Amino acid sequence: YAIRAFGDALESIPMALAENSGLQPIETLSAVKSQQIKDNNPHFGIDCNDVGTNDMREQNVFETLIGKQQQILLATQVVKMILKIDDVISPSEY
Repeated sequence: YAIRAFGDALESIPMALAENSGLQPIETLSAVKSQQIKDNNPHFGIDCNDVGTNDMREQNVFETLIGKQQQILLATQVVKMILKIDDVISPSEY
């Protein structure tokens, strides 16, 4: 269950990117996923610039592995910190 929720959280990034680009997020993400599977190409992504291709290599969109690892590590640490909070302070307790 936790792994599925983590995967769903990772999917929220391309959905937000599609929505902020004025695209239909669910349809766009479904189309990109099916295109990745059909063409066996993991480099397909959201075409925000309306270039006509979803292949991020053709659009010269690259991210370093270290940068991506640090982003995921930081996000995971933030979630762990939030989950460790075991007490809620209400405004009346001040």
